[in-house]
Amino acid sequence: MEKTLLIIKPCAVQRGLIGQIITRLENRGLKLVAMKMAQLDKEILAAHYSHLVNKPFYPIIEASMMASPVILTAWEGLQAVSVVREMAGTTDGKKAAPGTLRGDFCMSHQENIVHTSDSLETAEQELARFFKPEDFFDYPSPLLNYLYASDEL
Repeated sequence: MEKTLLIIKPCAVQRGLIGQIITRLENRGLKLVAMKMAQLDKEILAAHYSHLVNKPFYPIIEASMMASPVILTAWEGLQAVSVVREMAGTTDGKKAAPGTLRGDFCMSHQENIVHTSDSLETAEQELARFFKPEDFFDYPSPLLNYLYASDEL
């Protein structure tokens, strides 16, 4: 099973969307394996967005991500990285398909509700950035056989 990161951004925290976002992921069949609230600082944001730090729009990203606490979540499931990315929708909320998190909850390119890992490699790096090994919980799910066919497990 893959694990992936989803950050519920300050814009979603302030709008009271935390429960709806988590519910959608759980309803899809993904398993929440780690979660915490954190106030991100300049240092961790510079590491997380290292590929964007030198871009002229980076100060907007930094200010947005520091506007309030975020909810850091780790999800587990078959092809979790791609499933969560598809559920998030395209980065620009105005262009995101209805039914996706961004398509249903936002109209902005920056204030776009969530951050999701874009690959398994990135997910591993991001999860290690925000969580310690003891933050993860491995617990049995009685629903596993109802979420996946036996040949998928």
